[in-house]
Amino acid sequence: MKSKIQEYQKNNFRSMSKNIILVLFLILAALSAESQEIKNKNAKYVTEVNGNCEQCQKRIQKAAYAVSGVKSAVWSIETHQLDLLINEEKTSLLEVKKAIAKAGYDTDEVKSSEENYEKLPSCCKYERK
Repeated sequence: MKSKIQEYQKNNFRSMSKNIILVLFLILAALSAESQEIKNKNAKYVTEVNGNCEQCQKRIQKAAYAVSGVKSAVWSIETHQLDLLINEEKTSLLEVKKAIAKAGYDTDEVKSSEENYEKLPSCCKYERK
């Protein structure tokens, strides 16, 4: 009788040990996945934005700065490149592109609506692709 009880206790202990190890493994996996989602507070991006002149430059930069989390936005008239520094905990590159498109300017990923584009002054109307 004693050996059956001891055998039962051994099996029960092994089963509990396996469950504890499994739980610890799952916790470790969850913590590992969570740590991979850390957002960069100073993420740098360069993206293309269509435009022509200094008025465009002011509007593009103003639209970018209107997005919470944008720390720096500099658009080059010559290259049509927008250099951004953003806090990814507050915004994303896509959100900035959407704001710029709403101001009437096409980006490499988000196109402005025809209505917003038509609101631009004539000097700011660029050749749309």
